[in-house]
Amino acid sequence: MTAPPPHALRLDRFMAQANAQYYATTPLLSDFITAPEISQVFGELLGGWAAMVWQGMGRPDPFILAEAGPGRGTLMADALRLISRQVPAMARAMRVHLVETSPLMRAAQAQALRPYAQPVWHDSVADLPPGPLILLGNEFLDALPIRQFVQAEGGWHERHVADGVFHLILCPAPILPDGRTLEEGAVVELCEPALEIARLLGHRLAHTPGAALFLDYGHASTLTGDSLQALRHARQAPPLEAAGEADLTAHVDFTAFGAAARQAGATVYGAQTQGAFLLGLGLMERTEQLARATTPDNAAALRSGAERLAAPEKMGHLFRVMALQSASLPPPPGFTKGPAA
Repeated sequence: MTAPPPHALRLDRFMAQANAQYYATTPLLSDFITAPEISQVFGELLGGWAAMVWQGMGRPDPFILAEAGPGRGTLMADALRLISRQVPAMARAMRVHLVETSPLMRAAQAQALRPYAQPVWHDSVADLPPGPLILLGNEFLDALPIRQFVQAEGGWHERHVADGVFHLILCPAPILPDGRTLEEGAVVELCEPALEIARLLGHRLAHTPGAALFLDYGHASTLTGDSLQALRHARQAPPLEAAGEADLTAHVDFTAFGAAARQAGATVYGAQTQGAFLLGLGLMERTEQLARATTPDNAAALRSGAERLAAPEKMGHLFRVMALQSASLPPPPGFTKGPAA
């Protein structure tokens, strides 16, 4: 095994730099489409979810309604439109905060939310102010940088990047927060920023009423090996190629994320499939309500969008949903099982 060059970067540092450049310079979400852009019903359902959680919290006034990784602001705009019409007391009580670092994204979010709120932006979840909190995060965790470990000759090695290729550097065995054992020859991924967010929210929710909802593509029970992937010009691309010009993501390890939040004091629900979650919230009923009031072409697009979000062979099983809550709150809507053990 050859020695890595001195300028080799640990994978998570390479990924963080590449994604920071990508989101600061690439036209908004031009390489992929997210659930809020597929159907307005997605954001409306999450707005309804937040409203039911707020009522279960005792209708605090004021409270923070936050989103991590808000994209163009579409999800929050759809949620706020529903809240403003259906739950005006909640609309008066809420203070909207967004976790976003990209200036391009912040400008788009300000435009999208102008009819409903004047948001306050933060660089990280840790910067959200104190107080009762409802946090939404759709396709947020998958873009956080990961570390990768591989068993090779001589023991465990960590992947570093230099000159567009991986290099392995000898390291101690990685430690998983949920106690899973490591399989020989496996590629182990750790997303330390996600685990830190889980711990931060777990501690916060143990002391202040609130809830956090995360929807992302990932897995619920096993290590998946190497899940690092890249999208460039709306197509799959080699992850180490053209750094800063592609969106780098990895599957979310919901088992580790939930374990970290639970250990810090939160009650955890899920991970549940997105299809089951959205269908339980009324995806099809709301879609049909909108479809009956619009043109045939728009109705077909609404029904197609709902199928794409919920069908098992599409986003319904690929995406998972997890809720973190204060222990004093009633079970969150949309989850078919009780809190995870």
